[in-house]
Amino acid sequence: MEDYLSVTENGFEPNIIAFCCRHCAYAAADLAGGLRLRYPASIKVVELPCTGKFDVLYALRAFEDGADGVMVAG
Repeated sequence: MEDYLSVTENGFEPNIIAFCCRHCAYAAADLAGGLRLRYPASIKVVELPCTGKFDVLYALRAFEDGADGVMVAG
């Protein structure tokens, strides 16, 4: 059974880069891993000290390097 979040009907699996605050969203992603919750392997989590330190150049670079989407979570 395929995960509904990772593969669309035509087989496309989007590459998502998630920039996450160390104290909020990254901690939640870490907890999800500890609880053995699954999320698609195509989501790459990048830890930031704070989303206030996020620079739009990070997102642009992610797109240049082939990301299909960027998420900023704090």
